[in-house]
Amino acid sequence: MIPRTTDAGLILRKAVEKDIPLILNFIKALAEYEHMSDKVLASEETIRKTLFGETPYAEVILAELEKKAVGFALFFHNYSTFVSKPGLYLEDIFVYPDYRGKGIGKLMMKYLAKLAIEKDCGRFEWSCLTWNQPSLEFYKSLGAKTMDDWVTLRVDGKNLLKLAESF
Repeated sequence: MIPRTTDAGLILRKAVEKDIPLILNFIKALAEYEHMSDKVLASEETIRKTLFGETPYAEVILAELEKKAVGFALFFHNYSTFVSKPGLYLEDIFVYPDYRGKGIGKLMMKYLAKLAIEKDCGRFEWSCLTWNQPSLEFYKSLGAKTMDDWVTLRVDGKNLLKLAESF
C-alpha cells in the first residue's frame, strides 16, 4: 500500500536497510522525549539483525517531508486468542517536535489502521505513558480507548535470565 504521497508532499514509505541510521536516530529522539535515554541499547547492528535480518521481528514506516525523514512508526503483529486473529501492535511512533501538528502522526495512524484491516487483524493497539497527556488526547481523538482493566507486566534483564535459567 505504501509509499503514499499527500497533497502537502508528505510521503509515507516502508523503511529499508539503508534507513538503519535514521531509525536509530528516531529511537534516540523518542527515548529523549520519554526521559529514557539511558535505557537505549539499540545499535545499527541490532537494528539490522532484528528488522532486516533473516527473521524480521518488526516493520518500520517513515514519514518524509521535502525528502527529510520527520516521523517513524515501528510495529509488528501479535495474536488474539479470543478473537482468533492477528493484531497489529504499534511499539513506537514519533514525529520530530518541529513537525508536530501537521497531521503526520495522524496519517501514520490511519495507514496502520488500514494495514490492520487489509491483514484481517482483529485489533490495532499500543501503549502510552500515563504522563504523556498530549499523546493520550491525540489517541483518544482517533477513537482509541484506554484499557484501564489491564496492567502491563514485564520481565527483563537479570530477572528474565533468572526466570529462563529456572526452567
